[in-house]
Amino acid sequence: MPPLAPTGPGRVLHQPATARYPEMPGKVAVVTGAARGMGARFAAGLATRGVHVVGGDLDAAAMTATADELAVALAAESVEDKPGRIVASALDVTRAEDHVALAQRAIDEFGRIDFWVNNAGIFPYAEVPDITPEQIRSTLSVNVEGVLFGAQAAAARMEPGSAIVNMASVSAVRVRKGRAAYCSSKAAVAHLTESLAVELGDQGIRVNAIAPGYIDTEMTRWIQDDAPALAKALDAVPLHRIGSPEEVCSVLLFLLSDSSRYVTGHSLAVDGGSRHV
Repeated sequence: MPPLAPTGPGRVLHQPATARYPEMPGKVAVVTGAARGMGARFAAGLATRGVHVVGGDLDAAAMTATADELAVALAAESVEDKPGRIVASALDVTRAEDHVALAQRAIDEFGRIDFWVNNAGIFPYAEVPDITPEQIRSTLSVNVEGVLFGAQAAAARMEPGSAIVNMASVSAVRVRKGRAAYCSSKAAVAHLTESLAVELGDQGIRVNAIAPGYIDTEMTRWIQDDAPALAKALDAVPLHRIGSPEEVCSVLLFLLSDSSRYVTGHSLAVDGGSRHV
């Protein structure tokens, strides 16, 4: 295989993962916040490997459009395994009952839930004096309660050998100015992941988290469009580039697969080493 060539803003390496997981075809995954961004990438990456996906999003119309677009793309793609189906559903992650309904949708459509990905989140900005009660409440509600409610709904319907993956962040361990609400919420997700892993281990359910750094998504577009800010950010990344969604998806697939069947309660950083700088 030829070496990867850095291209694009921040020298992003966009290339799909080549690893194959033969145990995945026929499995069923639920992905929250799947209408766009990393959630849509996760849904596509799973379906490409034969996993049936139920995608939930607050924007139900966008979720339906994404599911339709991915179905067309997968049908045209040359893949070794028959691609999985993608089903769209409405979801407000701040409502526990919506998670229950989403889980039931997966059971009704496919008869089981093997994987649950708590991806939905928000990325608010405000310096500490300007954080409003509404902002901190909404951030913790979406980013933390949404993870808890998803895990509760999933665990009630999962069999031993199933896996849950939460989206934490390198911001759980690194402070970013203007992101106090976000950073604190992701620190809570990292610790909640450990608690879930300990409590759900008795059911044979693994729970891990992914902690991305700077990834080439809409959430980081602001820094990619600001040359001085981008240069400063890349100075704090030992690999000196922005990561790609494909590289995050590769880690998701690993954490859901049997290759990580003795890994639980861990937050795996996908940050180019920036947490150490």
